[in-house]
Amino acid sequence: MAENTPINPFAAAMTQAKSATEDMTRMFKDMKMPGMPDTSALMDAYKRNLDVMSQANKIALEGAQAVAKRHMEIMQQTMSELSENLRGMTSTEAPADKATKQTEMLKMAYERAVANTKELADLIQHANGEALALLNKRFVEAMDEAKTLLAKTTPQG
Repeated sequence: MAENTPINPFAAAMTQAKSATEDMTRMFKDMKMPGMPDTSALMDAYKRNLDVMSQANKIALEGAQAVAKRHMEIMQQTMSELSENLRGMTSTEAPADKATKQTEMLKMAYERAVANTKELADLIQHANGEALALLNKRFVEAMDEAKTLLAKTTPQG
């Protein structure tokens, strides 16, 4: 009669959970855990990481401020030149002379825009490169520190 009795799903799940718990307990019992790392050294490394992140953010912010300042200077210069050029267009020159002058102004404006864009891109690239170099240097140091800490906490033999 017991063979025909349906198994209680809750009881089956509890049996499986108990079995899994016993298996995990056995596995962890046999495993040798490494010693705790030097928490003071870990905190010092963490502080150095935060300091470098702060420095990198400062460099990036200063770069962004330099780009914004230069961009404003470029815009002011462009507006000033545009006003001056518009005043020059009101003269009573022949249409062919005006067209030649407009073409020359467009060419100069385009060349200046390309040069200004390159200048801004160079400013951004310099700031980002400086910040990234700082972060890369710290990453290499952190990996060396981690290796040293692990060597100290791992039992030899």
